[in-house]
Amino acid sequence: MTRTYQRFASFLAPLLLLTCLSSAASAGSCPEDCSEPPAKAPAKAETPVNIYSETTAGHLSPATAGALSRVYVPNRSSNSVSVIDTVTLKEVARFPVGRKPQHVVPSWDLQTLWVANNASGTKLGSVTPIDPKTSKPGQQIAVDDPYNMYFMPDGSSAIIVDEAYERLDLRDPHTMALKSTIPTPTCKGINHADFAADNSYAIFTCEYGDGGLLKVDLQNKKVLGHLSLSRMGMPQDIRLSPDGKVFYVADMMNDGVFLIDGDSFAEIGFIPTGIGTHGFVVSRDGTKLYVSNRGSHKMEQGRAGGPGSVTVIDFASRAIAAQWPIPGGGSPDMGNVSADGKQLWLSGRFDSEVYMFDTSSGAVTKIRVGVEPHGLTVWPQPGRYSQGHTGNMR
Repeated sequence: MTRTYQRFASFLAPLLLLTCLSSAASAGSCPEDCSEPPAKAPAKAETPVNIYSETTAGHLSPATAGALSRVYVPNRSSNSVSVIDTVTLKEVARFPVGRKPQHVVPSWDLQTLWVANNASGTKLGSVTPIDPKTSKPGQQIAVDDPYNMYFMPDGSSAIIVDEAYERLDLRDPHTMALKSTIPTPTCKGINHADFAADNSYAIFTCEYGDGGLLKVDLQNKKVLGHLSLSRMGMPQDIRLSPDGKVFYVADMMNDGVFLIDGDSFAEIGFIPTGIGTHGFVVSRDGTKLYVSNRGSHKMEQGRAGGPGSVTVIDFASRAIAAQWPIPGGGSPDMGNVSADGKQLWLSGRFDSEVYMFDTSSGAVTKIRVGVEPHGLTVWPQPGRYSQGHTGNMR
C-alpha cells in the first residue's frame, strides 16, 4: 500500500508543479478578454480664449491715471480736433492740427493721443500729440501720409498706414523716426487692421482697386498673402472675435460684414447690416459688436441726414441683436465706447456732428462739431495697451 501511494505521489507531483507554474504565468499576464483596458489619462482642457478680458469695465491701467474723461473728434475738413466732455455732452475745446486729420489714436503705452493728419493729396502729412491729462496739443511731427496708426504688439514700433504710398512704415513710437518699411503694393488703399490673438500676424483691409485683405507676418515683417473677397467691394474696418477665431470685415459697398478665418485666411460667411457698413466698436463686456452703417456709398460729400444706423451683432451667435436708427437721419462713422460701456460714441461724417448712443436702449444724443468728423476716440479706455486706431485695446 505504501509503495502504491509513493508511486501515485511521484506521478502526481509533476502534474501539480506544471499546474502551479501555469497558474503563476496566468497571474502575471492578461489576454485581451480577461480584464478592463488600462485607464487613459484625462484630456487636458483647453483654456478658453477671450482677447477682450482685460478691456472690461474696472480694468483701467494705472498709466491712465489723471486722464480727463473726454471724446476727441478729428474734423477732417476743418483741420481741427473737437474735445467733448463725456458728462455734460458739450464741446469744451477745439484746436487746430495738421491737414486732413483722420483718426485720434491712443499710444501703445497709453500716455499720448496721436492725431493722424494725412494731408490727402500732398506731402505735408504729420501727427499731433495730445496730452490726455490736459487735453492740450503738442508740437506736430512731420510723417508721410499717416492715414491710420497701429503699434507692434510689444510696443517697439508705431505702424503708420501710408494709404497713398501703399506701404506700412515702422517708426519709433515716441519720436516717429523711420525705422523700416513693409511695401504693400497688392493692397490698394490699405487702411484698417486688427491682430491675431497670439499677435503673430495682422490683417489689413484694402479699400480700393479690387478690395480684399492683406495678411502680414509681424515677427518677420513681411506680407504673407492677399485675399480677394467673394464680392468686389470696399472693405473698411476690421475686428477680431473674442475667441480669436474670426475676423469681422465691414464692407461699405456690400452693406454688410464678411467673416474671415484668420489662420486659414479664408472667407467663411457674410452678415447684411445696413447701407454703407463702415466701422466697428466692441462692447465693453466683449460680447457684442456695434456696426456703424454710414447710410451712403460715397467716400466724401455724402448727403446729410441720410439713412445711417447702428447694427448690434452678438458675437456668440453671429446674429443681429438690435438695429438702432438715427432719428432725423445721420452718417455714423468711427468711434468707441465709454470706460463703463454705457455710451457708444460715433462721428457723423456728413453731418458735422457726433452721436452718443445709450447702449442700454439705443437712444441718441447729437452734438455739433467741425466739418467732416472722422475717427474719434473716447479716453480713457480700459486695457493693458493700445494696438492703435481709435482705441483697439488688449
